[in-house]
Amino acid sequence: MGRTTPSAVTGDAFGPGLDDTGCDIMHIDMDAFFASVEIARDPSLRGKPVIVAGLGPRGVVTAASYEARPFGVNSAMPTAVARRRCPHGVFISPSGGEYSRVSKAVRAIFSRYTPLVEPVSVDEAFLDVAGARRLFGSASRIAAAIRDDVRGEHGITCTVGIASTKFVAKLASTQAKPDGLAVVPVGKVIDFLHPLPISALWGVGAATETSLKRLGVHKVGELAHTPLDRLRRFIGTASAEHLHALAWGRDPRTVQVTHVEKSIGAETTFDTDIGEPERIAQVALRLSHKTAARARRAGLVGRTVSVKIRYGDFSTFTRARTLPEPTDVAHEIYEHARDLITANMTAPLRLLGIRLEGLSEARGRAVQPRLGEPLHGWRDVERVVDSMHDRFGTTAIGPASLLDPASRKRRRPDDGTRSA
Repeated sequence: MGRTTPSAVTGDAFGPGLDDTGCDIMHIDMDAFFASVEIARDPSLRGKPVIVAGLGPRGVVTAASYEARPFGVNSAMPTAVARRRCPHGVFISPSGGEYSRVSKAVRAIFSRYTPLVEPVSVDEAFLDVAGARRLFGSASRIAAAIRDDVRGEHGITCTVGIASTKFVAKLASTQAKPDGLAVVPVGKVIDFLHPLPISALWGVGAATETSLKRLGVHKVGELAHTPLDRLRRFIGTASAEHLHALAWGRDPRTVQVTHVEKSIGAETTFDTDIGEPERIAQVALRLSHKTAARARRAGLVGRTVSVKIRYGDFSTFTRARTLPEPTDVAHEIYEHARDLITANMTAPLRLLGIRLEGLSEARGRAVQPRLGEPLHGWRDVERVVDSMHDRFGTTAIGPASLLDPASRKRRRPDDGTRSA
């Protein structure tokens, strides 16, 4: 769901029927994933311009079906702009839990064919199928089987790129979208790469692209044939060597099964700027619980709590605090986040985010009780809440402080609701 990589290659020059000998790397990318999941849940939406987005005045598009894209609707654009461009579109608020469930199920399909799966995001992954050929056949046959399984079991589609390196496989999947399969044979990598615009190369951002175009370099092939010393003078040594290698199809990275998260967190953008301390504290608590639950689900603890604050003028800053001991407890995350917000907030907020950083494995880590603390504290309570959420959904139980004041007055202890 990242930036769409431009392609100058068209037609079936790199379709599914080519020789995939030596091409053991796959990049699998779900097609308009969030929108596709919503359509699978409600087949009456099929063929319609479906737009998954925040529905508030400051909402942002997270996914758009291919029927919506001809109207100029793309992910990351403001919902208000999408409504103007596609007023007849079907706008749906994101349902994160369902996307996570389908993502895990699709990843399980990948694992049927190879244990070497490297998730990149919720909707894409790299696979190494070198060891799976004897059991399942060629890489193209494996890709076709995976696509059939994903479609048959979940009613959604995916696109697969097959190549000898991760970089080329990623570009190949982009070329084949949507619902396609592309193979870049070992002997045709240069033919595939060199017609592409330089923006297709990993590491070419806006500034680097501008510098290269001043040098007269617009295509990958032009970059490949530019002397390395000249590239170094314009874009620096590290960037020049990295891009020059990619331009010749050299990418030594292997599929990494163990993916270490750098941080885990949650954030929210408010419909209108808020400055009331009580409301901000309530949002911070909710974000702390989301962050802690995600950390526990991943089996991780974090040593640093950071907050992200954005004001109405879009100025943004972060502040962080390192803890004495790593944690996955919302109560502890909230205490430190609240202090950071109180100490650094100077105006009403447009956005608030909380993250847990400095992550490490929770398994096998001894928890040292603090003086005066009960043996069973917040960690145990929150793990019970996790199990309740798994069984009955995220609305089954939660902190009473996350209820709005009017709700608290209306609810009585015997009305069947629970809080913790």
